[in-house]
Amino acid sequence: MNRGLMISAKELSALLTQSEGETIEFKRSTGELKEAMRTLCAFRWENLPAEGLALKDLDRKEILRTRELAIQQNRISPDTSRDIGEILDRLGLRIDGVLTQAALMLYGKRFLPDYPQCLLKLGRFRGTEITGEIVDNRQEHMNAFAMVREGMEFLKRTMPLGARFPAGEVFREDRFPVPLDALREILLNAVMHRDYSHYSGHVAIVVFDDRIEIRSYGRLPNGVTVKQLSGKHISKPTNPLIAGAFHRTGAVEVWGRGTNRVIEMCKKHGAAPPTFEEMQGFLIVTFKAQLVAGGAAGTSEVQSGDQVGTKSGLSQDQVEVLRLCRQEQTLVTMMNVVGRQNRTKFRGGLVKSLIEAGLLELTIPDKPRSSKQKYRLTEKGRKVLRKQTGGGK
Repeated sequence: MNRGLMISAKELSALLTQSEGETIEFKRSTGELKEAMRTLCAFRWENLPAEGLALKDLDRKEILRTRELAIQQNRISPDTSRDIGEILDRLGLRIDGVLTQAALMLYGKRFLPDYPQCLLKLGRFRGTEITGEIVDNRQEHMNAFAMVREGMEFLKRTMPLGARFPAGEVFREDRFPVPLDALREILLNAVMHRDYSHYSGHVAIVVFDDRIEIRSYGRLPNGVTVKQLSGKHISKPTNPLIAGAFHRTGAVEVWGRGTNRVIEMCKKHGAAPPTFEEMQGFLIVTFKAQLVAGGAAGTSEVQSGDQVGTKSGLSQDQVEVLRLCRQEQTLVTMMNVVGRQNRTKFRGGLVKSLIEAGLLELTIPDKPRSSKQKYRLTEKGRKVLRKQTGGGK
């Protein structure tokens, strides 16, 4: 141990007799002491070395995606190298050639057994209590960027989708009970500002019939209260390096107004603003909403994101797929046109719903997974498409 950090009982007693002055200050609570230690400590948990971590252990595509988005946002130079090591240097995630724990949290591919806290928990419970029937349950270890993507996909898949036709518009307006941008902002905060240092920490999205809860391990920074989150407050990121990487991509700002924007979005949407509370070391953000079919306020029909509704019409993506399939198309072509990436979800969601509604059909029905499989409009699909678009073949 470094002798410079050691002190004997006799030396400590002598210091205490001096009382406070320019060179010594007493801390009067555990909270004050912890804050002082954080201030004095040159290395936060996020910028400590990740022992044994090498560039090959990180997601190269995710790092390059950060670079491309940062260039688009003018938050990194277009001349920035595509070498992932140099990109990490630029982001402060590699120090003197050593990768930090922040680099692992952001871009890691493998987390067990050393980092079990890199966990996303997703659950849908019937009713209003955690003791209700489990409808959907998933727990997976992943990096921070993946948590945001997977969390949002879960919410879009789980929330009921209402629809209405704005005056003078051809397409229906899909409408979730809670605005997606508001949920995304809170999920980003949960992932960026959580306490990553504890092995039992995690981020959780829990959906009940009457609310959505987004939970993240870690308390608010000293000086920031739960009440202040609904009003003016200054940004005090717990993990500046992790938050900085998200900021570079344009996902967040750095002015401490994210929760205020969420409240404004909810009011504009006609949804109740979220509530904030701390419980057993977790920050919990709750969105109250009716999340059972037929119960969402202000909608004529409620359905999951890719279902086909006979009353509410088709979504723009569904119409685009039908329009495309006036000629035979592959699944990949359809995915590219509507901007979908998950092949399994696209085929099992949007495409399956159109087939079950009799609007699409397979060109090789006996071999649905054939590599030569294509999709085309049925006669019913052509009629529906004409009705939706006001013309066409």
